[in-house]
Amino acid sequence: MNSLKTWILMALLTVILVLIGHFVGGPRGMLVFLLISVAMNFIGYWASGSIAIAMTGSYPVAEHELPEVYAIVRRLVHRAGLPMPEIYVTPSPQPNAFATGRNPRHAKVAVTEGILRALTPRELEGVLAHEIAHIRNRDILISSMAAVLAGVITYIANVLQWSMWFGGNRDEDRSSWLGEIATIILAPIAATIIQLAISRAREYKADEIGARLVGDPNPLADALERLEYYAHQIPAGFNPATAHMFIVNPLRGESILQLFSTHPPTAERIRRLRAMRIL
Repeated sequence: MNSLKTWILMALLTVILVLIGHFVGGPRGMLVFLLISVAMNFIGYWASGSIAIAMTGSYPVAEHELPEVYAIVRRLVHRAGLPMPEIYVTPSPQPNAFATGRNPRHAKVAVTEGILRALTPRELEGVLAHEIAHIRNRDILISSMAAVLAGVITYIANVLQWSMWFGGNRDEDRSSWLGEIATIILAPIAATIIQLAISRAREYKADEIGARLVGDPNPLADALERLEYYAHQIPAGFNPATAHMFIVNPLRGESILQLFSTHPPTAERIRRLRAMRIL
């Protein structure tokens, strides 16, 4: 099912890029942007995990640098029947975490510097179990592709915005000018809505599987309470196109993209976890 969603996502974002090309340059612009979309889909599929890591500024860490995290992840992947993922740290004071990659063999798990200071070992295990669940469910390809392709669309819209501010072509007719305005406003929103469509249900499923991997839903529920609090208090500094990958929305109160939240309500996630019974 996730493979089908990935192809649908790639098709939808390709359509958005081609429409941007039409508004910018007519039929020739459509062709150029179609070629760009094909290239980005190809690159995104094979390198989306690495690109997502780069977009968040995350860096790899060896086992001797984070032995506790490695020990927790190794224990969890053993229970899940998965290979060991690469471990990264994201340089942000906001406590958060995400998983990315093309498939379980190419998975990467990243934790922020803030989460290493904010959570107890048991709570951190709950968070990492949630990310391992995403890997097991093969959610990571579609979320990584969404980050890459939505990031491209947002970047193009930003370039168009600045080009209009600093001159642009003042001889263009009114309809073309309005087309560029529509592209600038609507393209990032369309990309975010697509992210919204793919993200909410998978969070509930990853919460459930993560709780079962730990054997107790309370560590993850406790962690989510802390993470939600810190998300409102500490700026994240992440690229908005990557927000949907994190365990809690990192952009609370800091971006208009919060209006299109890619995460289900944290209170509801916590309620479901507290109601779980694991035998």
